[in-house]
Amino acid sequence: MGFRFWRRVRIAPGVTLNLSKSGGSLSFGPRGAKFTVGSRGKRATVGIPGTGLFYTTTLPSGRTGGRRSAPAVPTVRSEDRLTLGFFKRLVTPDDVESLVDGCRELVLGNEDMAFEHLEQAVHLADGAYLAGFLALKKEQLIKAAIYLSTAAEKHGGLGRYFSKYGISAMLSLPITDEVSAHVGPDLRGVLLGLVEVYQRQKRRDDAIACLERLQRLEPDDVVVKLSLAELLLDVRPGDDAFRKIIKSTADVENETPVHTALLLYKARALRGLGLLDAARETLTGALRRKKGRSEEVLRTLRYERVLVYEDLGWRRRARSDLEKLYAEDPEYADVATRLGL
Repeated sequence: MGFRFWRRVRIAPGVTLNLSKSGGSLSFGPRGAKFTVGSRGKRATVGIPGTGLFYTTTLPSGRTGGRRSAPAVPTVRSEDRLTLGFFKRLVTPDDVESLVDGCRELVLGNEDMAFEHLEQAVHLADGAYLAGFLALKKEQLIKAAIYLSTAAEKHGGLGRYFSKYGISAMLSLPITDEVSAHVGPDLRGVLLGLVEVYQRQKRRDDAIACLERLQRLEPDDVVVKLSLAELLLDVRPGDDAFRKIIKSTADVENETPVHTALLLYKARALRGLGLLDAARETLTGALRRKKGRSEEVLRTLRYERVLVYEDLGWRRRARSDLEKLYAEDPEYADVATRLGL
């Protein structure tokens, strides 16, 4: 699970300034549907209500003849919103002042300076949240774990100062090339950050514990289901893990690429329990929808179905699919070895 840090500052109703490694961009539009113009060209982002997921599509850069260009959005110096004057500083507590100064440096792109300020505000939930994710980005994993744990303990205060100063501090979690999950300053976002830290520290049991806590809080969150299924199969493969995965994916439909990936893990769990017909039907259903699914995911689904065919004793069918996979990519997995090549 790899996070991309994405800073977003609200500058007007429906208008936000996004700042990331790739540069700045400007987003505008209603909640759940954003149009973005930035260093990567024009992108339309449409959210899936209730899921925390959104699709991002790059749009053609050329103009359509005879069509008027959109009115320019006025430039706003977002850092001015985070500049405390002399008299304001006299009445602002030191920790809040450090938090605001850290946010201002983030907006300006000065991450090292921002981190210095934010480390003076880590007993505030918002300060611990930002400092934790910056520490994660800097690979300072011990500090990241401490700060994000503090933010989790004080999650009731998350967003308090961000709201006061008109800041939105967001994370974008890529799931596939087409789909990302975004999280904000809340318990879900903090725990997902801790999962990432723990995985990098090889503390996989702690990562699983975080995800299981999240699943209890948000049992329908498909991102959590996907992350937990992946970890369980990697760390604790066995009947207990298989049953947990099957239970959490019992009602999953093939709605998005994330759901498709979940169906892959469900099929692996079913095969692990010897429920081969159910595994085959799950994989076949997952492969019926190809639009928006990456070639890698589709190929993995097909390879998994080959394994099911082999376990069922359907050698001819397995051989046929292996040959097709080999024709597409001779280096894929152990396809060549299974074909005796």
